[in-house]
Amino acid sequence: MNFIGRNFIREKSKMKNHPPKARSRREAAEKMSDMCVIKRYKEFLPITDKTPVISLNEGNTPLIKSVYFSRLVGKNAEVYFKYEGINPTGSFKDRGMTVAVSKAVEEGAKAVICASTGNTSASAAAYSARAGIKCIVLIPEGAIALGKLAQALMHGAKVIAVKGNFDEALKLVRQISEKERITLVNSINPYRIEGQKTGAFEICDFLGEAPEYHVIPVGNAGNITAYWKGYKEYRDKNKIRSLPKMLGFQAEGAAPIVKRKIIENPTTIATAIKIGNPASWKNAENARDESGGIIEAVTDDEIMNAYKLLASKEGIFVEPASAAGVAGMLKKSKEEYFDKSKKIRIVCVLTGHGLKDPDRAISSIEKPKIVSANLEDILREI
Repeated sequence: MNFIGRNFIREKSKMKNHPPKARSRREAAEKMSDMCVIKRYKEFLPITDKTPVISLNEGNTPLIKSVYFSRLVGKNAEVYFKYEGINPTGSFKDRGMTVAVSKAVEEGAKAVICASTGNTSASAAAYSARAGIKCIVLIPEGAIALGKLAQALMHGAKVIAVKGNFDEALKLVRQISEKERITLVNSINPYRIEGQKTGAFEICDFLGEAPEYHVIPVGNAGNITAYWKGYKEYRDKNKIRSLPKMLGFQAEGAAPIVKRKIIENPTTIATAIKIGNPASWKNAENARDESGGIIEAVTDDEIMNAYKLLASKEGIFVEPASAAGVAGMLKKSKEEYFDKSKKIRIVCVLTGHGLKDPDRAISSIEKPKIVSANLEDILREI
């Protein structure tokens, strides 16, 4: 048999073992694995060829252009929502956790630990499960949404409720990580910030430039720190020409940066930002001051109003903390803060999915009416 004939039989055999549809599905799956933030933005991350990539294909979340809120803000305004609730565990934390856990495994860690109001615990537990290492979580007793607690437990984390607030839990995990061979994965871990900054890269890649304003909730203040870092790094690489003003919003009952003092007993319905002594306090102030932006407070009523508007007018279901930034944007719009003499783009980061805190949603809406199972009664209600 000649060379051409042998090659033909070999190729036919390959096709038999891997039909075209199977091959295309496999190739699509491989392409999807390259969408994770570590592989997409490796040049900007502290990643080497020795770093095992622990990923759940996080990132690449949608930037949704708003019609309703753009109209509310007014002439020349385009409002966009960076919907981080689409990440694997339902929050922005996955961006930082993929890098933090990957580096922990690279460094030989067998366990990670965190204090959490919910989202960090869910993310740390999921990525630890993926990596095959132990995860320990300290939560403030009674101050975590059940959806988030369920995630951490289902992923196999060792969850311990502390009779105290988040700040006390964070102090304890810091002490534990200093004494034991356990890696701390709260946002004071610099790898967390490195991963979270990729959100800024995605926004710029989508818009082709940085927005004029970047709006974000502020709790432990790692995310505003990360986004500002990302924008600056993209500008330094000449990928964008300008930087946004960073607008951060805390809940009124948990606003230590705004009030310039530690809040011993923070209170708010937005449990994800119920923090009285942010770990990245100084970095958040730097982001605010360097960008010429603001960090202000919004009330729980303002948060709930934005929460309901996002769901009813945009079809976007978020946890209450996510709505804090949108509430702040609406507040500043009423104060005529935004310069609308020319076209402006405002990007609001929606940090977590609404299913993180289903109890809050159920308690804030009218319960379904019960009617008999006949057509006339149903049509009457419609």
